[in-house]
Amino acid sequence: MSGHCDCHSPSTRSHSPAATAHSRRRSHTRLRTSRGVSPAHSSLAPPRPRSIPGSDSVQPGVSRRMRPVLLMKVFVTRRIPPEGRAALARAADCEVEQWDSDEPIPVKELERGVAGAHGLLCLLSDLVDKRILDAAGANLKVISTLSVGVDHLALDEIKKRGIRVGYTPDVLTDTTAELAVSLLLTTCRRLPEAIEEVKNGGWTSWKPLWLCGYGLTQSTVGIVGLGRIGQAIARRLKPFGVQRFLYTGRQPRPEEAAEFQAEFVSTPELAAQSDFIVVACSLTPATKGLCNKDFFQKMKETAVFVNISRGDVVNQDDLYQALASGQIAAAGLDVTTPEPLPTNHPLLTLKNCVILPHIGSATHRTRNTMSMLAANNLLAGLRGEPMPSELML
Repeated sequence: MSGHCDCHSPSTRSHSPAATAHSRRRSHTRLRTSRGVSPAHSSLAPPRPRSIPGSDSVQPGVSRRMRPVLLMKVFVTRRIPPEGRAALARAADCEVEQWDSDEPIPVKELERGVAGAHGLLCLLSDLVDKRILDAAGANLKVISTLSVGVDHLALDEIKKRGIRVGYTPDVLTDTTAELAVSLLLTTCRRLPEAIEEVKNGGWTSWKPLWLCGYGLTQSTVGIVGLGRIGQAIARRLKPFGVQRFLYTGRQPRPEEAAEFQAEFVSTPELAAQSDFIVVACSLTPATKGLCNKDFFQKMKETAVFVNISRGDVVNQDDLYQALASGQIAAAGLDVTTPEPLPTNHPLLTLKNCVILPHIGSATHRTRNTMSMLAANNLLAGLRGEPMPSELML
């Protein structure tokens, strides 16, 4: 997929500077053995372990000595939503250790945490490369990622070591498609500019030509990547009166395209003919840098470009030049390279560029569902059972 969504370049992942100690606490529990919760500590204190809420009770008549002695070690690289957290807490055959922060785990802590682990639950911002796999050692049997995209995983090396991989497709399709349509409308109708004018006093009266944007009625929409998310985007855009859908990809998908009467065209044709372009493809060697200077030069001056896949699909320097020179009308991005985008990045100086912090799958329901699926993938893999969603290597 798309990446989205859910969906980032290696430079944005766990090889980031460490945050302050108070936001980078580690959490540790041997499930069904209470370790308690550490007291609050000051930002000057070193990180302390904190228990993951779980079952620490013993059934009547059952001795603690009857519990399994050998538990499977699981390392979780971030705080995850409650449903997934609860699923791990219920797993009596696992000892779970979690990096207790909303911020990325520093690579040194990841190496330490994954050492000897049987299972790893990671995010798309965690680069799991040979270095991390070596640090994990021979025990590592399962990697479960809380994402659809897997470009942060060294898949060849993982396959070589016989490690199973779980991921979270399908569950974020609708949420990401909703965000893509929201971003497209926000960008083409210049909503951030309009909101700013209201706040700064620029709204003086109704003006016939002021803040005019572009509408979807009778337009041509080009979708790069007609996968699950690409189709969901087209399905939501069709009622807006879109006249024509184009798509490009590795090969034609006539059955999927039939619902929208979408035409399969080459990438240059899609760039030249579309009024709106939405990038929803997976990041692969073939798609990296796909949207570059040549691509933007072929686009209409009135065209709007949206990317919800992966930042590396776009050459951002070329995009900046296209936007600044008026070669294209506007762009909306939910993904960038790197992530987060530095606050002094040239793209952030442009009024005709709307940038979001990769929130394609950010609804409470979807993130909880993703976390539950990631936890179930991990536990099934550790127990030698079929995963609900396994990436076949």
